[in-house]
Amino acid sequence: MIGRRQLTGPQRTTHEDTANVCAGHDGDHGGYRLVKSDMTMLMELLRRGSRLDSDSPTPLYQRLQQGIRLAVREGAVGEEQALPSERELATGLGVSRVTVRKAIAGLVEERLLVQRQGAGTFVSPRVEQPLSRLTGFTEDMHARGMSPGLKWLDRSAGTATPQEALALELAPGSLVTRLYRIRTADGKPMCLEHATVPRSVLPDPQSVTNSLYEALERVHLRPVRALQRLRAELFSIEQAHLLGVQPGSACLYIERRSYVADGRPIEFVRSHYRGDSYDFIAELQI
Repeated sequence: MIGRRQLTGPQRTTHEDTANVCAGHDGDHGGYRLVKSDMTMLMELLRRGSRLDSDSPTPLYQRLQQGIRLAVREGAVGEEQALPSERELATGLGVSRVTVRKAIAGLVEERLLVQRQGAGTFVSPRVEQPLSRLTGFTEDMHARGMSPGLKWLDRSAGTATPQEALALELAPGSLVTRLYRIRTADGKPMCLEHATVPRSVLPDPQSVTNSLYEALERVHLRPVRALQRLRAELFSIEQAHLLGVQPGSACLYIERRSYVADGRPIEFVRSHYRGDSYDFIAELQI
């Protein structure tokens, strides 16, 4: 990953600054800009990742988007770092500014990039989620100074599926409440979340307006521990459409079973997180 460093006071470039991989801070707007040596590396990666010299029938702007995604994924340009300007990209890659503008607009819509008035285009920051503490999405976002949001896709009750009954230790034919939503942070779609709880615990699905954990806490059944299973997957066409990402792009699937203090399972959650926006952090001890 191209390094970054915040400079304070008068900014000076020394021989060491040029020789090493570094970046300059963007002042009042936040974020970091690439120095010349890094710019050359980035342009080469973009050129290679975009396959601009190939005879591919894929439109140029879509190929450029692929190159930018690759650069972000490989860390050639990190979160909060600024991309080269529209003019620099067009000149360096030998494409029109219209092509660059269209490519960036699509990635801004995907929330991979963010545009700041008068500052430029930056890689969106990622969210880090520690695996050692059980918290709800709403709490996580508030703790990071971000505004949590959601879009409801379904709030309903029905008969538990065999998978739900097994996870929640329910008898066949038991009723459950299901909550399906898109979770957002500062307006950016972050994940799709399916949550299932016994209907005896939450009879009215409409009673959950924002946080499920707040609703469970009101009936003194907030989870105290959980078991999680994680694996890498690819977004389906439907999932990608809901989150505004490319079909087949990487996601992290998390399956969680949460328990109350007396050991009863209270929640069964299946979530698909955007691979380009979320990092899960685990601390290990020896």
